[in-house]
Amino acid sequence: MSNLVRAALIQQRWTGDKDSMIAAAVEAIGTAASQGAQVVCLQELFYGPYFCQVQDADYYSYTEGIPDGPTTRLMQEVAERHGIVIVAPMYEQEQPGVYYNTAAVIDADGSYLGKYRKNHLPQVKGFWEKFYFRPGNTGYPVFDTAVGRIGVYICYDRHFPEGWRALGLAGAKIVFNPSATSRGLSQYLWRLEQPAAAVANEYYVGAINRVGVEPLGDNDFYGQTYFVDPRGELVGEAASDDKDEVVVRDLDMDKLAGVRDLWAFYRDRRPDSYGSIVEP
Repeated sequence: MSNLVRAALIQQRWTGDKDSMIAAAVEAIGTAASQGAQVVCLQELFYGPYFCQVQDADYYSYTEGIPDGPTTRLMQEVAERHGIVIVAPMYEQEQPGVYYNTAAVIDADGSYLGKYRKNHLPQVKGFWEKFYFRPGNTGYPVFDTAVGRIGVYICYDRHFPEGWRALGLAGAKIVFNPSATSRGLSQYLWRLEQPAAAVANEYYVGAINRVGVEPLGDNDFYGQTYFVDPRGELVGEAASDDKDEVVVRDLDMDKLAGVRDLWAFYRDRRPDSYGSIVEP
């Protein structure tokens, strides 16, 4: 029999306040679990609006400690209740004035496994992230979970191939890319970059995007959340472009070995020739 992992992605519209956003996420996780999902990932900065459309220090109030903040503890309880691995992207305070765009990874027994902090930060109109976050300092960790080895890459990171490859070299079988990406700026890349990364690195990618236009600006978040396999093919259909949705798909992990045996990119790579790539 195939070695299947049932995985889920959750795209949501901003509800107007943090508490109802968290409640909607908890409900959506329950929906995914009721459909047999074993691992689920929420969207970037899941419990807030995408406040990086403006530069306003009031939004620093959305920060929490990870793992000692209330939302991480809640997600640990939810993970244990449903027996599901959760990737929860949040706004992290390391200490007063030091903030990160972070994803907490929680195992199916509710144990906190660690965090990934977004490494690459945009600073363009509508995406003023360097006002809110420091660049990540966690490297590219891969987490041993109840469903196997998973990694996280966040939104703007996806434009940088080096991190995708680092996650593959560390043994990731599924990489989640929670995002807040808008229709006018980057939609033409949405169906290109993640499938290309899945092919080049021979793993599954879960690409999540929020939906809707939020009161802070005119960014039109277009959803279209999807899973893509290591052949670059979507696993089922992408989600809608304007509605909350829970995407649940079966990922055939045996396909990874077949693709790696066929293409052997990891065998044929030449790290001895890549030194100039990382020179300043």
